[in-house]
Amino acid sequence: MTIDFLNLKRVNAPHDAAIRAAIDKILNSGWYVLGDETSAFEREFAAYCGVAQCVGVANGLDALHLILRAYDIGAGDEVIVPSNTFIATWLAVSRAGARVVPVEPDERTCNIDPQLIEAAITPRTRAIMPVHLYGQPADMDPINEIARKHGLRVIEDAAQAHGARYRGRRTGGLGDAAGFSFYPGKNLGALGDGGAICTNDAQLAEKLRKLRNYGSSVKYRHEMDGMNSRLDELQSAILRAKLRELDAENARRAVVAAAYTEALAHSPLELPYVSEGAEPVWHLYVVKTTNRALLQAHLNAQGIGTLVHYPIACHRQPVYANETWPDLPIADRLQDRVLSLPMAPYLDSSEIAAVTTSMLEYFA
Repeated sequence: MTIDFLNLKRVNAPHDAAIRAAIDKILNSGWYVLGDETSAFEREFAAYCGVAQCVGVANGLDALHLILRAYDIGAGDEVIVPSNTFIATWLAVSRAGARVVPVEPDERTCNIDPQLIEAAITPRTRAIMPVHLYGQPADMDPINEIARKHGLRVIEDAAQAHGARYRGRRTGGLGDAAGFSFYPGKNLGALGDGGAICTNDAQLAEKLRKLRNYGSSVKYRHEMDGMNSRLDELQSAILRAKLRELDAENARRAVVAAAYTEALAHSPLELPYVSEGAEPVWHLYVVKTTNRALLQAHLNAQGIGTLVHYPIACHRQPVYANETWPDLPIADRLQDRVLSLPMAPYLDSSEIAAVTTSMLEYFA
C-alpha cells in the first residue's frame, strides 16, 4: 500500500462535479476578476468566520502584508511573531519594512507562548501576529489582553486554520484582522493560489479593497500606492463550492487525528497536545521524535509519505542570515524533531492502520 503524504486528486475528487460546474459558469460569464463570484465568496466566508468583512486577495502572504500596510505599519516599527512558523509570517513583516521580533512557542502546542510576549514589547512595537499553527488556534485571550494593555494590533495568521475554534469562536475573528491562504493543500484549498483577509473593521476593509486593486476603488482613479493582489473569479467560485463541505471535511480530519492518537498513545513519540478551549481542524498531524531521519526513512520504505514542517527555522533561513537574533532554542529544537504524518479527510481506516502499524513496528 502506498500512502501519499497528501494527494490533491483525492482531496478534490468529492468536489469534482461542483468544481466543473463552477469552471463552466465562470468561463461562460466572460468576467474573470473582481466580479459577482468573488463578492459572494467574500460574504459567505465572512459569515462562516463570524466577522463582518472579508476581502479576497491573491495569496496568504499578500493577506498578511496588506493588513500591515493598511495599518500603516512599516519602517521603524516592530511586529512580534512566533519563532516557529512558516516563513510567510516573517516575510510579510519584512516586506512591509518593519522589524521581525521573534517570540518562542509553547513547546507542547508549537504556538506562540503568551507568557513570553510582554518581555518582547518595546516602544516601537505596533502589532502581535500569532499563528494558528497546524490548524490549532493560538491562546488568544491572553494575547488580546496584552495587546489592549499596550495599544497593539492583533493580526491572526490563520493560513492553516480554516474553521478552527477558540472558546467557541472561529479563527478569523479573534483579533483585529486575520490573513488566510487558500493554497491547494489547505483545508479550504483552491486550484491555485488565493487568500483572504477577515475583519470586523469596515474602514480597514475599505482601505484593503483599494490596496489590493492598484489603490483604486473607481476605474483609472488611484488614491493610494496599491498593488495587484486580487482573488480571481474562478478560484472564488471553486472556493464557494468547497466551503459548503468544509465543516464535514474538518470533522473527518478530527476522526483521523483521534485514530492516530489512540494507536500511538503508548509509543515513544510526543503526540499533538490540544490546549484548553481549542478546537483544531488538523491541517497537519505533527509528532515529535528524536529519531526523525530513521523513522522517516522507515516509513518511506513502506510507501508512507511524510513531511517536515519546517526543517529550517525562520531565523536560520538564508534570507535572514545578516540579521542578529536572540537565542531561540525551542525553534531550533522543533526544526530537528517534528514530523508530519499523512493527514486528509479521505484517509480510511486501513490507511490509518497502515501508518500507525508501520510506526509501531519501527519502535518495536
